[in-house]
Amino acid sequence: MTAPENVRSANHAATTPDVSTPPHDNYYASLIDWANPDDPIRKLASPLSGGLGGLNRWETQGLSRQEIMPGLQHVYGTNATLNLTEDGIAGLEELKRSLGYIAEHPEINQVLLTGVDALALDEKSLAFVVSELRAIDHVRIIRLASQLPVREPSRIYAHEALLSVIRTHSTPEKRIYLTVHINHPREITEEAKRALESLQQAGAILVNRTHVLRGINDEAAVLAELLDRLVWSGVAPFYFFVQAPTESNAEFVLPLARAYQLIEEAKALASGLGKRVRLSMSHASGMVEILAIEQTKAYLKHYPTGNGQQGRFLMVDCPQDALWIDELEQSAAEAAPAAEEPWVKRVPDLEIEIDLRPSIEDVVSVNMMPIGD
Repeated sequence: MTAPENVRSANHAATTPDVSTPPHDNYYASLIDWANPDDPIRKLASPLSGGLGGLNRWETQGLSRQEIMPGLQHVYGTNATLNLTEDGIAGLEELKRSLGYIAEHPEINQVLLTGVDALALDEKSLAFVVSELRAIDHVRIIRLASQLPVREPSRIYAHEALLSVIRTHSTPEKRIYLTVHINHPREITEEAKRALESLQQAGAILVNRTHVLRGINDEAAVLAELLDRLVWSGVAPFYFFVQAPTESNAEFVLPLARAYQLIEEAKALASGLGKRVRLSMSHASGMVEILAIEQTKAYLKHYPTGNGQQGRFLMVDCPQDALWIDELEQSAAEAAPAAEEPWVKRVPDLEIEIDLRPSIEDVVSVNMMPIGD
């Protein structure tokens, strides 16, 4: 079976079209309104967009410091991440070492493959990695991520060898979860729905991640339509994602307060099942869920990496123009000395007393923030 050296070379994620002129043979480009320079699909497809809505650009930001070995992260207890990019696992020997570590840690029951569009790998490479993970009995869930169902759907529904990999390795007791990356309702075409359905019929559990992007999907009605169309297609809205500002994507980044307002407005318009979606971001210190932003205060749930904590509730000052979590502030009187992650270190834990009524005392919450894609 093909070794992971070929996994890296086979990482031909959905091709980004040249959007200067309308091509005649590219599916995704056919969705563009070429008369409209501000067409959202055109922006998503543009090579100048810095990979907007792409795979694994920000989820692992700073987590290389948490690597157990090259390409392997184990920072959330039951979860491990295999990074198959050139900067991660470089070949068969490194993959074997990573698999050996996972096999020696029975607490790991979920493995995320990151750094690649998993469905854009050739089926032999994908089957190699997935089958090796399936040989480890305590790995119950394998998580993949892909844009292919909306970028090149025929490469899904017409590719029986790929679907066979999913069908073989996603079973009732050991599932493959696929996070699809859909950022605009216009991406959910009949072709895309055919690709999604073929994956579901093969046994994959589908969830979706959406980047909140200025000038692309920053209207409540657009996001509400996306939530509804995902639910109608049997794809669970997983979370809306706030991207870290970079030089290449600065024009598409929204202030945190505006992003939160948009999501709440969209949820109010969407059908019931779409309302369970959450707004989150990935920071070097861990995943952060934005619970609310009201009157210049941000209420967050922070899931720190590497220390076994399930989540900390934080309240921090949030300027209206803050774009990223490092810009959130605590008053000088309460601030502790600056540290490597100052926004976290200087925020005191809040002790909140809640009088639970007897009727709900025994309810167990399943609202835990998963990592990565």
